Amino acid sequence: MTWVAIIGALAIWAVGWFINTRLANGPKSDARLVGLLVPIIFGLTLLLMWEWLVRMLEVNAVILPPPSAIGVRFVSELPRLWADFEQTIIKGAMTGYFFGAVAAFAVAILADRSDFLTRGILPVGGFMAALPIVGTAPIFVKWLGSGWESKAAVVGVMVFFPILVNTVAGLRDTTAMQRDLMRTYGAGYWPSLFKLRLPAAMPFIFNGLKIATTLALIGAIVAEFFGSPTVGMGFRISTSVGQLALDMVWAEIVVAAIAGSTLYGLMAWIEGRVTFWHPSQRKQL
Repeated sequence: MTWVAIIGALAIWAVGWFINTRLANGPKSDARLVGLLVPIIFGLTLLLMWEWLVRMLEVNAVILPPPSAIGVRFVSELPRLWADFEQTIIKGAMTGYFFGAVAAFAVAILADRSDFLTRGILPVGGFMAALPIVGTAPIFVKWLGSGWESKAAVVGVMVFFPILVNTVAGLRDTTAMQRDLMRTYGAGYWPSLFKLRLPAAMPFIFNGLKIATTLALIGAIVAEFFGSPTVGMGFRISTSVGQLALDMVWAEIVVAAIAGSTLYGLMAWIEGRVTFWHPSQRKQL
């Protein structure tokens, strides 16, 4: 049975590999539809291999449930999953992400105007980024309670440093000739900031914002392990593990993966519209 399972899994992989190779190297490889089909087929191939191996090897569902069982649980628990999503992602992660990003931008502008602040704030920001979430989350829960406010505070601290560092680096990514040209036109600090330095910093800023999207989700979910009302993705994962309901745990993981991919893709889409002039956004002809 083991050999049958292995051979079947290899056969599924070979079929998926063959289809993707034909699509990627075909005459329409640059088409948008092909660009969407290739990762979809790759993901389906992995799911089919997972389903096949779990079924054929008779793996206990407590250890690793098959994708079909996860899908059934996902559909049956949609109201509860949506409530957890609203509590963790919308209230905790997105609120903390917004306030953390705004604070990082404000501090970056202040630091940009003073070398003293730059030398003082960046090391402090590095110290804050190095703080383990398992240490900071219980503190914020103790201060702000077990509601979403404490999770937003944890997220704000986590996203602050990467956005700050990238923004400061971006604001300095202009040449001396460009700055001298602005001065010859009589432009002061603020006109130079908005017309030259801030546009030049946009690729750096969006790089920090994209990194922060994943940190926000991780921070909000992990923070719920240390105190949460009876709703939330972190709460549901921890209680489901205790109940050996691994299919529910995987359903929450699917929600987190979809939310993370969507937020990252949305930020990348906005970046493409804002920084269309940057070489990284120019399509190859």
